[in-house]
Amino acid sequence: MAHTTIYVGCTVPQLLKGASRIFPSHSALGVLRHSAFYYCTVNGTIKSKRKMDHLERTANNFRQEVITQAKVCGITNESETVKRLRLAIANKDFTFKAGQWVDFFIPGISVVGGFSICSSPGLLEREGILELAVKHTVHPPAHWIHTECTLDSEVALRVGADLHGYQEGKGNGHKLGTVKLYYSAKNTSELLYKKNILDLMNTFPGKITCCFHVTQQRSQICKELQPHVTEGRISEKDLEKHVSNNTSWYICGPPPMIESISKLLSNIGVPGNRVFFEKWW
Repeated sequence: MAHTTIYVGCTVPQLLKGASRIFPSHSALGVLRHSAFYYCTVNGTIKSKRKMDHLERTANNFRQEVITQAKVCGITNESETVKRLRLAIANKDFTFKAGQWVDFFIPGISVVGGFSICSSPGLLEREGILELAVKHTVHPPAHWIHTECTLDSEVALRVGADLHGYQEGKGNGHKLGTVKLYYSAKNTSELLYKKNILDLMNTFPGKITCCFHVTQQRSQICKELQPHVTEGRISEKDLEKHVSNNTSWYICGPPPMIESISKLLSNIGVPGNRVFFEKWW
């Protein structure tokens, strides 16, 4: 029986990191449990009494030794609250794998940022470009990106949360499964990378499907999105149809959302060792 993966989130998960890596197999899941989705935990107790700094929060995670200089070569408003940063990488030996993040060093700012990479390794190989999607917050690195960062600003990057154990290439025995994404935002303008997701659905029909949820939509939904959009929050009824012994669940979002969905999955009989979430806050 094919393996199924369900992503539930209010931010774009690792689905867009490269089509070659979006179908976790049984053998790959062990790697994902221990190293992917930095600070990923197996449905344990979420502790957030004090907001930890990025370096403190990820102190035990693997990091590459290479710190490379990068120059901002593109800034795009993906929504009212999220900017996409395009970075030209100076070091030709700099590499990353799908599912990794970067320590983000800004001259003159002592606080180090930690941002997930939203572009594919292929873009870096072809064009020497890496992309980050950063939501506006008062945290100094994110605040700098939204208020002071300009074209040609220079920063430094270091890759963390390694996936070196992931086997690649043909003939490695991996069997493609299916991916179902539930993606929630207040309105369609906050559904980042929706075009990329639709393109993936068209490229892999039956293998990748997505249901977008909007909770505060006030304008008309465009015709292209209408078949895939549901108004209202992700519910128990939406998820219970996917419960099986071959389904893994990945949740990404703010702490209250993760706690709510984790409890919902427990209520519908999903075992704790099949639920994963990313502690990025």
